[in-house]
Amino acid sequence: MEQFIASYGLYAAYILAGLALLLAIVLPLINAISNPKTLLGTVVGLVGIAIVFFIGYSLSTNEVTTVYTKFGITESSSKIVGGALITMYILVIIALVSIVFTEVTKIFK
Repeated sequence: MEQFIASYGLYAAYILAGLALLLAIVLPLINAISNPKTLLGTVVGLVGIAIVFFIGYSLSTNEVTTVYTKFGITESSSKIVGGALITMYILVIIALVSIVFTEVTKIFK
């Protein structure tokens, strides 16, 4: 019985996870097609994240140390990872400032 569950239960989990992924992609697209104005907000958000990533990528360095070379990290991949980290830092700071701003404005309302 355990072998049956281990074999077929795993396949069932893969199928259900794939179905969930497919539906998570398809259903919002159907909703966006029926209401195109919601798609504009998504595009604006993606462009904003792309701009923040460009800023982070521009600020990052392409430094490669001996530890990095052991793992096959090149200058370009080092710069991309640095850009992604700086992008994350910027987005975390924006989120924290937004939270504080929202809470402060709630006090005065």
